[in-house]
Amino acid sequence: MTQFLNKTLPNGINVYVYPTDKFKTIVISVFLHQNLHQDLAAKTALIPFVLERGTKTWPTTRELVKYLENLYGADIITEIQKRGERQVLQFLLEIVNPLYIPEEKDLQRKGLQVLKEILTNPVVEGNGFKESYVKREKEIIKNLIEGLKNDKVSYAVERCIQEMCGDEKYGVYRLGKVQDLGGIDAANLYEYYRELLSRAPLDVFVLGEVNPDNIFSLMEETFDFSRENALEMEPTLIYKEVKEVRYKEERLDVNQGKITLGYRTNTAVKDDDYYALHFYNGILGGFPHSKLFQNVREKASLAYYSSSRLERDKGILLIASGIEIKNYDRALEIIQEQVKSISEGNISDYEFNSTRAGLLNHVRVSEDNPFQIINRHLGDTISGRQETTEEIIEQINRVTIGDVVKVAEKIRMDTIYFLRNKG
Repeated sequence: MTQFLNKTLPNGINVYVYPTDKFKTIVISVFLHQNLHQDLAAKTALIPFVLERGTKTWPTTRELVKYLENLYGADIITEIQKRGERQVLQFLLEIVNPLYIPEEKDLQRKGLQVLKEILTNPVVEGNGFKESYVKREKEIIKNLIEGLKNDKVSYAVERCIQEMCGDEKYGVYRLGKVQDLGGIDAANLYEYYRELLSRAPLDVFVLGEVNPDNIFSLMEETFDFSRENALEMEPTLIYKEVKEVRYKEERLDVNQGKITLGYRTNTAVKDDDYYALHFYNGILGGFPHSKLFQNVREKASLAYYSSSRLERDKGILLIASGIEIKNYDRALEIIQEQVKSISEGNISDYEFNSTRAGLLNHVRVSEDNPFQIINRHLGDTISGRQETTEEIIEQINRVTIGDVVKVAEKIRMDTIYFLRNKG
């Protein structure tokens, strides 16, 4: 039974602890939350990667990595996530459980000190971050943003989201825009980060074979820096009426067309029919037995791939298909037929039962991955729907075909995006 224990430290930091003997390592993940805004996205995305370059105690990546290696191969990972209409900065530490190293008594404390050092004591030159670190990370972010075009599948999905949510915060790319990088320098990035650390909501998740009371005490001792009142996180726009379907065609040097369809599900994680929506996605295109895979790819041979996915924190559903450009009209027609068939209740027992089995398997498999457990609970804290694994399984087992048809009635196509050749 996955159950996190929670305590809020005096400075407003939320600590979540999941004691389990299932893993031989302890995972500690720090999350800083910021509202997703175009003018801040690139600046926010830069921060975790600049901080990872070094600290005052270990001013280079080489020195930091060497120290972590001395902590029995400890590892630090930084990342920037987009969860609904917020950016989440992640700093993750994985260390071996001290129970397996009896001669090492302070491994947890040493590991936490590294995390604290990265967060609160970065390499500083004058009144800003180390200039060479910022310059290098700006170049890396620039290459990542521009390089998205090289992955045409991901690019088409991202472009559909941008078209679909162009007047919403969710339309902002998680790394921001290249043109916004030019105005960022070591000084203003450092000033921005100091404010962010002081005011952004901050969550710490600890998972492993630990004593909760000891961990809470150690957290209060380690993360003792002063903070101001937390920024208010703006709610993500979920429910939206579609007045007219948008169509966007983009031409690049491609041989294979990419159709991406964006739908408003008008269903939030906290809603009663949330799990019925998961069934809908699974039956439509989430598994190999799904309608899109079987009917668009296999039977009609109109797509190299065809699948659907939920953006659960935003309440939208995306269908992505790779096709021969000449087959666009027929492929679009058959894809839409699959959507319509679910709303009309044309769901076989095989499709429904296979989807239930797939969803249950996904839940159980995720219990074997500490990173997935933490990320799922992070999503729960953001959405306000916190459930144990057993409660999730119970919810999945309750869903009926009628529930799926009912949730389908709320789903509306919003955007058709077609990436095709220049010819």
